[in-house]
Amino acid sequence: MTQPSHIPPGYHSISPVISVRDAAKAIEFYKQAFGAEEIMRMTGPNGEIGHAELHIGDSSFSISDENPEWGNLSPQTLGGSPIRISLYVPDVDATVETALKAGAKIVNPISDQFYGERSGRIEDPFGHYWIISTMKFTMPIEEMQRIWDEMSKQGAGD
Repeated sequence: MTQPSHIPPGYHSISPVISVRDAAKAIEFYKQAFGAEEIMRMTGPNGEIGHAELHIGDSSFSISDENPEWGNLSPQTLGGSPIRISLYVPDVDATVETALKAGAKIVNPISDQFYGERSGRIEDPFGHYWIISTMKFTMPIEEMQRIWDEMSKQGAGD
């Protein structure tokens, strides 16, 4: 299958763009924690990063230094982030351990999930949440819903 001409090579239809305080440090964290590859970086005269692009696996995301004038606010300025970035990896336990060594914090410990994934949630040092997962098996949506309904009756997910 060929790439549509309206999408740059190596990209998908949707890619997150995140703002952080100290994008240069964040880029180094993502390289160390997740094996990110820096594709490009544009810096302003003050050295701040206006736009950088990174790839992790087969996906890309962009990052910039916080710039309130442009509406690019970091989780610290906002008092947290409402966004969670989902990252699938071959070995969730090893990836989370690497991320912790690089400075991430556990939000939800890694565990086997009823829907067939082993996953956990971390917060990176820049305030963004990452759900790191490894798929173990697939489950029909109807079965996921049945289990979710049972868990909801028991107060899970509140």
